[in-house]
Amino acid sequence: MSALFCCDSVRPYRPQRLLREDKFKTFMTWAAFPKESTASTGGGAENVELMELNPPYAIQLVRQVNYGPLESKRYFIPAEGKDNEFLEVVEDDLVRANFQKLNSYKNFKCESHNKFFEVNVYQKNPVNLHHWRANITRPAGGIDL
Repeated sequence: MSALFCCDSVRPYRPQRLLREDKFKTFMTWAAFPKESTASTGGGAENVELMELNPPYAIQLVRQVNYGPLESKRYFIPAEGKDNEFLEVVEDDLVRANFQKLNSYKNFKCESHNKFFEVNVYQKNPVNLHHWRANITRPAGGIDL
């Protein structure tokens, strides 16, 4: 388990009000320091079947040193039947369920630890899965900047 944010002094960086503001606000309230999480898959655990759970969206949390190396990319989905709760999933779960990054993100910065955080929203791609070729733009980690 590891903390999602480095401390409680993480602040918005160039804040803007967005169309999906409620999703960001719900996630940031849940993820507030000292929230810890561990991926629900990997380490011998079973894969999460997002096609069955059918979450309305997913959140990506990118953590890096400010103007430096990437420390982590983590993914979360709203917990089914629980308000304001999230489950951590791995990128492969999102790829299999055909989730794609939307052009909707918020940035956060921690001055005291020199950390930068980006929060992105993912939603299921509306294209027909029957005609979709999974190998065209995958793995997503290879194209996600």
